[in-house]
Amino acid sequence: MKKISGLIGKYMAWIVLCIAALALFAPQTCLWVRTEWINRLLMIVMFGMGLTMQLSDFAIVFKRPRDVIIGCLAQFTIMPLLAFLLGKVFHLNNELLVGVMLVGTCPGGTSSNVITYLSKGDTALSVGMTSVNTLLAPLLTPALTWLYLRTTVQVDVRAMFVSIIQVVIVPIGLGLLINKLYGKYTGKIRDALPAVSVTAICLIVAAVVSHNSGKILSAGLTIFAVVAAHNLLGYLCGYLIGVLFKMDLPRKKALSIEVGMQNSGLAASLAGSAFPDLAMATVPGAVFSVWHNISGAVLAGFWNANTKKQGGEE
Repeated sequence: MKKISGLIGKYMAWIVLCIAALALFAPQTCLWVRTEWINRLLMIVMFGMGLTMQLSDFAIVFKRPRDVIIGCLAQFTIMPLLAFLLGKVFHLNNELLVGVMLVGTCPGGTSSNVITYLSKGDTALSVGMTSVNTLLAPLLTPALTWLYLRTTVQVDVRAMFVSIIQVVIVPIGLGLLINKLYGKYTGKIRDALPAVSVTAICLIVAAVVSHNSGKILSAGLTIFAVVAAHNLLGYLCGYLIGVLFKMDLPRKKALSIEVGMQNSGLAASLAGSAFPDLAMATVPGAVFSVWHNISGAVLAGFWNANTKKQGGEE
């Protein structure tokens, strides 16, 4: 099982890409995956995240508060601002703008921890930032979404808050508690978690893309350009923040990846629960889920290649 999960984790980007392509160009093959399942699937991913976490993951907050605070501020300032500016530059309609903003205001996802590890970045910092940002999300994600979109659409802040608590905080908390109480048992199933998480992510992508394939295709290259720019500019800005604060290379990598990679599954979930009348709002989250796994894998390969050429870390 460990080998199977390892292979699935290694080729996650391509697996998600294939599922997305199938759902987009042959939607009838994936319509059996209902959009109502998205929240439950995301809860499975978050529960799995909780099972892999320990209270010691939060110790970095007290050991290196400066790094974590910089990471949190960068996460919740850069990505929402980039989302808003890109939405205006590309003249997105309200539905797509809401979707892009939700991607921008969500915290980083678990994929950022994996990509940081593969990039030989500061994995402990990445995990710490993801953990803290996720705990802040019930307050900051609705607040920032309302701040940027209050004059454009009606934002149900309370619905977003409740949804994040139910879909993210409760499953992670349960996973963390079970891991604390029954660690010797959870350790035995941990090897299977990557396979379970990737399967859930693929089903989320399949549901969103297949049920909106016509609208995605009609949007043309615009939404793909916005999503790619959002992600790549996030990497760049995160890295430059690390340079500004004179961090070493592993920390700069962690900050770059943590800022650029978002919990896009949560964005798609929130679009469906908090903005049920805006069908296209789920699309940016689905596209981001595919794109950032591919770009993250490419970025990890780039950094590893450069590290080998330079003979080690800077």
